[in-house]
Amino acid sequence: MIVGGGLGGLACARRLAGRGELDVHLVDRNAEHRFPPSFPWVVVGKRRGRPEEASRPLAALAGRGVRFTQAEARGIDLDRCSVSTISGELPYDHLVLAPGAALAPESIEGLAAAAYGFYTLSDAERLRDALAKFGGGRVLLVVAATPYRSLAAPYEAAFLIDDLLRGRGVPARVDIVTAEPRPVPVADRAIGDRIATLLERRGIGLQTDRRLESVDASLREARFGDGSEPFDLLIAVPPHRAPAFIASSPLAGPNGWIRAEPFSLGAHANVHAIGDVTEIDLSGGSKLPKAGVLAQAEGAVVADNIAAVAAGRAPRREFDGSLEYYLDLGAGRAIGAKGIFYRSSGGGLRIRGPSRRSHWGKVLFERRSLRRLP
Repeated sequence: MIVGGGLGGLACARRLAGRGELDVHLVDRNAEHRFPPSFPWVVVGKRRGRPEEASRPLAALAGRGVRFTQAEARGIDLDRCSVSTISGELPYDHLVLAPGAALAPESIEGLAAAAYGFYTLSDAERLRDALAKFGGGRVLLVVAATPYRSLAAPYEAAFLIDDLLRGRGVPARVDIVTAEPRPVPVADRAIGDRIATLLERRGIGLQTDRRLESVDASLREARFGDGSEPFDLLIAVPPHRAPAFIASSPLAGPNGWIRAEPFSLGAHANVHAIGDVTEIDLSGGSKLPKAGVLAQAEGAVVADNIAAVAAGRAPRREFDGSLEYYLDLGAGRAIGAKGIFYRSSGGGLRIRGPSRRSHWGKVLFERRSLRRLP
């Protein structure tokens, strides 16, 4: 059984489907998979958010040999090998936990009421509509807390929104205030410095090491521990939390996330965890970032090992922490980063671009991923 129909869960389900006599069962509370890497493009009108562009029905997995149940997970019984849902108990022989991370804007006073977002399709569409009406002023993009999913998403959103407003001739300034010490701190400092330089060249402000404490919508102020920042349009990456059924389970680590074994992604006997729900330590004290491309690779590794065990063989595949990532800058250009996080404290990431080639690399990643969906 796979709990979670995000990028990692779907990668695992697809790879297991058709392997011998395996009964592949995917459980998700949503009827559709919505493709997060497309959401920043939805914000700026490059994707309209129609089903064929940014989402796919999970029931269509039946055509690929995957049984789908729409239900919300409520708990895990490791002794009875079952997952409790609002629809009843579901047994498993092997369990893959891929429920992602939950957004928690309500954990910061005033944030949910005042801020726009782009981490769900509906939020991205709402922000797109707000930008269409925006007449000018200060756009403040706040990274409220870490960790959050998609290691460069706020910076990509800032570049794309700046490009959109410039193209429309809207008199606006985009500024980023983040709780991070620098952009993409899990990577080598040179990567963060490169992104900071690109932001500066575009006239996008960057303030680091500032944690959001509250928002006053009536005064249009975002309040931090060291002062306030005014805004005309507030966009936020809200705090992320482990889903409640994970945080309350015996698998939860001190921060609520599952501390999976780095190479096998094992969390318990016959239980694996992949994607954003995990917390995996790297050398140097940082954590493996929460990124869809990593979840896809983890899903493939876990699927191959489960199939091997089911066939009476020893599991041999290991996840190596490798990543290839693209950050769109707008105007048909992007930067690319590639490396292996398990190889060095900075992920051994190398940056490429800006270039049109990297932009098309991101487009091709989207197309390939969507083709593999139901």
